[in-house]
Amino acid sequence: MPEFTYVIKDKLGIHARPAVMVVKKVNELGCPVDLMKGEKTADASRLMAIMQLGVKCGDFIKVSIDSEDKNKLLELKSFFETSL
Repeated sequence: MPEFTYVIKDKLGIHARPAVMVVKKVNELGCPVDLMKGEKTADASRLMAIMQLGVKCGDFIKVSIDSEDKNKLLELKSFFETSL
């Protein structure tokens, strides 16, 4: 699966508002997306799964997308860079 690593810049980490934005974006893409922090993995289409990762400012997360469509990967990467 294509993936990229992103460093969380929001001083509050991934709290409810950005988590909802991630879920919305993933649902728009229409393909499975996973977020990984350390040993924990979350289905990015599930709000509570994202919240349970406990992502804080400065944490590295790995984002993987189950799609061979490079445009979807680029769109998701751009979303993370501009919205989180």
